[in-house]
Amino acid sequence: MRFKGRPQPVAPPAPSTDAYDERIARLLVSAGRIEPYQLDALRAGAPESGLAAELMREGVVTDDVLTRLVAENFGCEVVDFRDDPQPEAVALLTRERAQELAAVPIALTDDEVTVALLDPSPEHVALVAEAVGRPVRPVVATYRSFFRALETEYKATREVGTHVRAFEARDNLRREASVFESAQANEDAPVVQVVQKVITQGLRDRASDIHIEPSGERVRVRFRIDGALNDILDLPGSIGPALVSRIKILGGMNIVERRRPQDGQISMSVEGREVDIRVSTTSVIGGEKVVMRLLDKSRPLFQLAQLGMPLDTADRFRSLVHQPYGMIVCAGPTGGGKTTTLYASLGELDTPERNIMTIEDPVEYTFDSINQIQINEQAGITFSGGLKSILRQDPDVILVGEIRDVDTARIAVQSALTGHMVLSSVHATEAVSALYRLLDMGIEAFLVASSVSAVMAQRLVRRSCTSCLEPYDPTIEELGFLHSFGGEEPVGGFTHGVGCHFCAHTGYLERIGVYELLTVTDEVRELIVDRVPQDDMRKLARSQGMRTLQEQGARLVAEGITTPAEVMRSIYVAGV
Repeated sequence: MRFKGRPQPVAPPAPSTDAYDERIARLLVSAGRIEPYQLDALRAGAPESGLAAELMREGVVTDDVLTRLVAENFGCEVVDFRDDPQPEAVALLTRERAQELAAVPIALTDDEVTVALLDPSPEHVALVAEAVGRPVRPVVATYRSFFRALETEYKATREVGTHVRAFEARDNLRREASVFESAQANEDAPVVQVVQKVITQGLRDRASDIHIEPSGERVRVRFRIDGALNDILDLPGSIGPALVSRIKILGGMNIVERRRPQDGQISMSVEGREVDIRVSTTSVIGGEKVVMRLLDKSRPLFQLAQLGMPLDTADRFRSLVHQPYGMIVCAGPTGGGKTTTLYASLGELDTPERNIMTIEDPVEYTFDSINQIQINEQAGITFSGGLKSILRQDPDVILVGEIRDVDTARIAVQSALTGHMVLSSVHATEAVSALYRLLDMGIEAFLVASSVSAVMAQRLVRRSCTSCLEPYDPTIEELGFLHSFGGEEPVGGFTHGVGCHFCAHTGYLERIGVYELLTVTDEVRELIVDRVPQDDMRKLARSQGMRTLQEQGARLVAEGITTPAEVMRSIYVAGV
């Protein structure tokens, strides 16, 4: 299993010409950033995106430094994209042409158009000027900001309005039979295009879920991005049934049944990325609501050190994972990052000497070196039944995607007691309550005490967008929360994102994990067997070094990574 580092923006394919590569090489050599003899090896390994991308991938030069060198060499300004580009300027180039030229027009005047470029050389500027049909004022963008601007400004949903108007023009599509016909139509049909563009934009925006909700005479489309729902489209209600029917057909579902909830699965390729989509429909007032969970198979995987754990927590958790047997439980709400942590743990254990088997619903990542079982209730493959079959497959490490019932919990506990390392997840608010959740399922206390090695509770909080940070004064409530959990003011004062087009004007971009590690010591085992109240268990765990989710969240605030308001929103604090 090969784990990649933190997701990096993929460099656009244009400025990968030999002339551009040579200009970059000369700039770096003259600036003393690289020796001439090092260039040959880098050129040999350069990907299609060019030498510059290879230099940044190898850590020879950072994106910001390279951008400044290029800007100074050609006498250009550096653009930070904090302000939204003018729509009429962006419209001068199609997405395909903008990607081909590595150029995004951002401002338009009577005399010229300002264009963000990676390559501001006169010959490349001339090509861009020919494409836009106007004189060009070049400004230089970093690879990272250019890639974001390309994804942000050229939205797949821009053309949805045209397809909706085409749909409404066909009055016969309002009849039931025609809705079915529309859902099965060719790839150019309006409904087909709307569904495709919504899914495409969801992937571009890093959405985990797409919600299509009937609401009176309108249909609302929302994306869950970084854990928060955002309104994306507002469509006429007449297109709602056709959208649902199209999605149902893609997911192999019954389009005639509209009253009962249904589940389906779609596998498709979007812009060269393989994606699995879990579809759920349910009847609500006004029609059928659809939720699509996007599982992008091209997403990079993380190592334990990259999840956001403090170094001491990561080291302790790593040592627990490498124990020969026992049970490690990840606890948290849906969408809290439990699966990511479990897979990072498997990355620590994946060696040719181990037989690793998983049973999951759904299988979000696939690996050649791991044996994975997909839950299929219709075929009789359940967590408890699949786990029983795994035990007959001579496993060393077992991953149970989720403990949902007493049968699965009992088999998982027994597996840990018979010499297997078991990794699993449960839904619980924090680490101590996860132990009591197993007890409440009916597992005997002495079995829980003997089998569970550790519980890792976690949440995901949004990072402040670094492109639009500004100082601010927290509220009294925020300061009270921070001080109550030992938090300190960040060096340089409190900052938060004020909103820019990179973060969709939310002030936040991407997420980081908050972790609470409870190690099951002998003293903790005694309290489990005695079934003491949860507060007593929590006090003992804290006395033995456990830092709570709230304390870890306060640490992230002190480091300037997020804000008190975001920690308070993401981590339930009442009664703690």
